[in-house]
Amino acid sequence: MNTPAFEIRPCTNVLGAEILGIDLSKPLSSETVDLLRKTLFDRGVIFFRDQDLTPEQHIAFAQRFGEIDINRFFTPVEGYPSIAEVRKDPDQVSNIGGGWHTDHSYDLAPALGSILYARELPPCGGDTLYASMYAAYDGLSDGLKKTLEGLCALHSSRHVFGEGRTREWGDLKGRLQNMGAATQDSIHPIVVRHPESGRKALYVNPDFTVGIHGWTQKESAPLLEYLYQHAARPEYCYRFVWGPGSIAFWDNRATWHYAVNDYSGVRRLMHRITLAGVTLTPDSIDLSAEQNRASA
Repeated sequence: MNTPAFEIRPCTNVLGAEILGIDLSKPLSSETVDLLRKTLFDRGVIFFRDQDLTPEQHIAFAQRFGEIDINRFFTPVEGYPSIAEVRKDPDQVSNIGGGWHTDHSYDLAPALGSILYARELPPCGGDTLYASMYAAYDGLSDGLKKTLEGLCALHSSRHVFGEGRTREWGDLKGRLQNMGAATQDSIHPIVVRHPESGRKALYVNPDFTVGIHGWTQKESAPLLEYLYQHAARPEYCYRFVWGPGSIAFWDNRATWHYAVNDYSGVRRLMHRITLAGVTLTPDSIDLSAEQNRASA
């Protein structure tokens, strides 16, 4: 097998890698795609700089890694329903994704990954934070790991995007849509074994996880809050500074991300494609019946 002619430069010891010397507007060989997939699943997120892609090329790149999962709630790019627009205009206060989360954890088969492409950037600010859920799991005590192995968590889209949501959209109205489509509830193990890398990862997040399965809210809250604070520790995180033509491609099974909202009065426009994934279950748990009840 020919070795692809590009450089892989790790960002930290536990998370992220920049891919240097590659032009994503050109067709990629199978060997290149295989190596990028392996790096993505190992490092959690990969970054590309100085890319110049048309929407068609963005879509073609995404399709080399899987089936596109069209987001229900983001306004699509005109003429390209498979590309979601992540936008904040100068007169807007709220940004999309301004809190730790992982995309589509409320789905029965959570998204494999997301590919975010910078179209318009503020002169400074607007960085994105990433956190490794591999490292977060590895950093837990053996006792807590043993406790978590048998637990599952409830995830939902209703409280974020639904008609009865518990938070206000504010000036996100017009950038988010389809409140009536926010009916997704799912149950996932708190510790998952990544379907590609085989590594264990923590799989809860502050935005879409609503409780521990079989526990009351009062019982769930302290443990979940501890896990959230633990997973956001600086040594598990990386801050990506965007530049013109930058792309971030992250694995939603192994990372969190957080869009920093520190660029008031200027425009930021990103195009995002999400890739469909598979059901996340450890070998010892069969959640099929539970998932069916949760989605009923």
